[in-house]
Amino acid sequence: MNTILTLPRSFRLAQRLLRGLLLAGGMAMLLSCGGGGGGAGSASGLGVAGVSGSGTTTETGGGGGGDSGASGGSSGNAGSGGDGTSTAGNTNGDGSGVGSGGTGVSADAAGIGAADGLGSIILNGLRYNTDSAAFSLEDTSELQIGMSARVAGKVDADFTSGVATQVVSAAELRGAVSAINLADGSFTVMGSRVTTDTATVWGDASGPADLRDGAVIQVWGLPASPGTLRATRVHITPASAEPLATGTVQNLDLVGRQFTLGLLTVDFGPGVDTASLAEGAIVRVRGTVAPVAGRFTATTVKGWYAIPTADGIALQLAGVATDFASLGDFRVLGNKVDARNAQITGGPAGSIGNGVKVEVDGFLSGQVLVAKKLRIRYVPGTGGPASFTVIGPVSGYQSRSDFIVRGQHVNAGDSATIFENGTPADLGNGKRVTVVGDRVVDGVLIAQRVTFAQP
Repeated sequence: MNTILTLPRSFRLAQRLLRGLLLAGGMAMLLSCGGGGGGAGSASGLGVAGVSGSGTTTETGGGGGGDSGASGGSSGNAGSGGDGTSTAGNTNGDGSGVGSGGTGVSADAAGIGAADGLGSIILNGLRYNTDSAAFSLEDTSELQIGMSARVAGKVDADFTSGVATQVVSAAELRGAVSAINLADGSFTVMGSRVTTDTATVWGDASGPADLRDGAVIQVWGLPASPGTLRATRVHITPASAEPLATGTVQNLDLVGRQFTLGLLTVDFGPGVDTASLAEGAIVRVRGTVAPVAGRFTATTVKGWYAIPTADGIALQLAGVATDFASLGDFRVLGNKVDARNAQITGGPAGSIGNGVKVEVDGFLSGQVLVAKKLRIRYVPGTGGPASFTVIGPVSGYQSRSDFIVRGQHVNAGDSATIFENGTPADLGNGKRVTVVGDRVVDGVLIAQRVTFAQP
């Protein structure tokens, strides 16, 4: 016999209320813990290769182009990526009128080229905020205009501003110079033919005429076709004489443990890491003894600045066009480029071809850089524009022809130099300015325009 228990109506109402409260609480917990499967985008492929070694300086923060160089012998590679946050607006209060990491800086990005500005860092025309960036520098104590570099971080979709999480820089060549051709400004170092253009920075010389056959020089630059390099900065009196070569691997023989870089045959022993070695790869090779009869014994072989491969990565590349078949099929720094739908500035699209120096901004798809913007920087036989920028407070002021901004010596003494928001009489230590010039001679930026920051 079944017994039926009848509960009072008031108890049943209380029971239903308790069940409702428990259900609402459970839903609240679910929404707070589950939900938004989104998250920070992956920075896959933004890691840095080939920057450790003797003489590496690692810093965190405003780094490049500071008024004093950092020192130290530790090497370190900070993690890539970044959260894309920024407090910057449309201007930095420094007279530049350029935002460094404004709203919308969200795409995982990598940029490879030469520094064309300091005050944070300007790479390939894009200014990156470096307040939280880790700097890893070799062959120098501070980043300077014209030095090759790789920046990892985030940029906005239009490539107008960025936030850097990591900046890496190292020289490409160091060795005896030969075969100097003053007519076209070319010369040979460590088996590579080095070409120059209007944007080549001469750190301690006035130009190719100051080169001396057999003297050891140091070159930063952008690898072009195998055996050639476009110089972006040259020092004729480097601090170190240890030989250094960078270029495209050819004739790789893993059994015989040798390969060629241009005219140089590189031998490597069993103690050398070969992980970065592959036919066609760009590598940096260091040694302790200068080449003899065109043969160089490597102590380290490391990959050059790593180019990411993941789809959707925002990528900036500066370099010389090679393997040109059409606007939709050529290479820069060994990476395939499709510029059929790019906004092209700096010259007619028809002038683009092998040997033309370009800057390309776009997004990776199937390991092809699909260009959104392309700037023509130098056409052989025609030339091209060069522009360098430093942003920050004046220091070491002696006269309008002799002062320093971000560690860069500046000469604004030419009568044609334009002054905005002030006059030459307003120059002095502590004044925040933006200086733009078209060349660096003997380590001095020749100013075309000086803009004072608005109060």
